[in-house]
Amino acid sequence: MYAFTSFSHRREEHDTSRLGTRPLKLIPRSVTTTGKATDDKIGKGIDVALVTLAFLGIGYGLDHWLGTKPLFMVGLVVLGLVGEFLRFWYDYDARMKVLEAQRAAGTRATPVQGDRP
Repeated sequence: MYAFTSFSHRREEHDTSRLGTRPLKLIPRSVTTTGKATDDKIGKGIDVALVTLAFLGIGYGLDHWLGTKPLFMVGLVVLGLVGEFLRFWYDYDARMKVLEAQRAAGTRATPVQGDRP
């Protein structure tokens, strides 16, 4: 996160005739994050919601155009959800293979918030 400040509020350090003429500076603020795991889970949840809504909208449009009410809506939503859960499974499987390889090699994986020890 960044904040725009002008430092012109420090009158003891600056000439008061020039107040407001200094350019704004971009100063980074310290941001506390809850960790990569939480961000990743939020992102995956948003993905599921957006894919479901997109497929629902496409299905609604096809049903409206072809006159086959809820056939395409239901079919495309089910297809989208199955696809999302398969993607979750493959992501999980890949992560577990990496952790198993690290465990077999005797190294410890970098802990991610949400992972159990």
